[in-house]
Amino acid sequence: MLQDQFAKVQTASRSLPLIPEEKMNAVLTDLADHLVANTKTILTANKSDLDRMDSADPKHDRLLLNEERIAGIASEMKNVASLPCPLGEILEERTLENKLHLQKIRVPLGVIGIIYEARPNVTFDVFSLCFKSGNACVLKGSSDAKDSNEAAVKLIHEILKKHDIDTDVCFLMPPEREHVQTLLSAKKYVDTIIPRGSQGLIDFVTENSVVPVIETGAGICHTYFDESADRQKGREIITNAKARRVSVCNALDCLIIHESRLSDLPYLMQKLGEAGCTIYADPDAYSALSPDYPAKLVQEAKKEHFGTEFLSLKMSIKTVFSVEEAVDHITKYSSKHSEAIISEDQTSTEFFLKNVDASSVYHNTSTAFTDGAQFGLGAEIGISTQKLHARGPMSLREITSYKWLIHGDGQVRPV
Repeated sequence: MLQDQFAKVQTASRSLPLIPEEKMNAVLTDLADHLVANTKTILTANKSDLDRMDSADPKHDRLLLNEERIAGIASEMKNVASLPCPLGEILEERTLENKLHLQKIRVPLGVIGIIYEARPNVTFDVFSLCFKSGNACVLKGSSDAKDSNEAAVKLIHEILKKHDIDTDVCFLMPPEREHVQTLLSAKKYVDTIIPRGSQGLIDFVTENSVVPVIETGAGICHTYFDESADRQKGREIITNAKARRVSVCNALDCLIIHESRLSDLPYLMQKLGEAGCTIYADPDAYSALSPDYPAKLVQEAKKEHFGTEFLSLKMSIKTVFSVEEAVDHITKYSSKHSEAIISEDQTSTEFFLKNVDASSVYHNTSTAFTDGAQFGLGAEIGISTQKLHARGPMSLREITSYKWLIHGDGQVRPV
């Protein structure tokens, strides 16, 4: 039974904070090297998964592993190994008038359940971050990545055994959807659940879980091209935010443009047109763009094209008459992931940065930087879009909690 396995994970989790940091680092370094040495094994398993998926599916790119991506995963694990372990960090310390000495120290969350879709890299990212922060992990991957995930966990367990560490600190659940509810009901054994995937998955988890959930929301990302914006900067930023990697959650979904800059649209969108990006433009933007943009790639926007996470080489364009209207549009449609303004005007920029409610808000740069590694945090377990506990890229510190230690010398509280 899965409940019995969850109990084993919980028991194993208690041993993790006792592992010296040097041993933690050795495990992660060995695992990174073991992964690279077994690249062919992982790629064979990944090909089996890819063969079952339509190459036109937006999840195909997320599922895909190659030698370069495997090397990147290994590099990120070594990066996590190089970061300081957060456990035991003193967050606050003071002595009261009655001589009680208080310390607030960082501790693991305990057992973290991760529910994720076709992202086999998540298996390694989650393990490395959980392990370095003293957390055990229950992994619930999708059927799409079944073979890749099984191969990955096999490598993880081989390294754990090599270092005499209980393999139950990393448990891979069966991939079938029917088992999701079992995890969502495991309040006795699992301390928190983090869903990573589509808005539908996230909504299902938050609505059905009795275990506390940290939301890593879908990325419906906007970039506002202000009246004062530099068009050369703008073209490079917009192109990078949309086309760098279209299937990730920090990719651009909607360009908002000030109506006074509509004449710049053909220039701003030139590289995206060359890349084959489909545009859904509102009437003003359509009129400005359509004479110069490939005809088969530009369409008039419909209501459903705003507030959509495309996860493909598609995006919408909205025309506004002020920065205030841009913020209103973002407020209505944002998933509170990543939003950006391109502007040379300090007043507009400050208004945008103060009034946009998102985990990461950018000025004159690409939303593609919303990433734990890019923020200098190491790999990430997800991008939290909520406001309780953690927000933005969740790395080592963000998957810990704290407890109070109180040292006394016989003090008792007066009646």
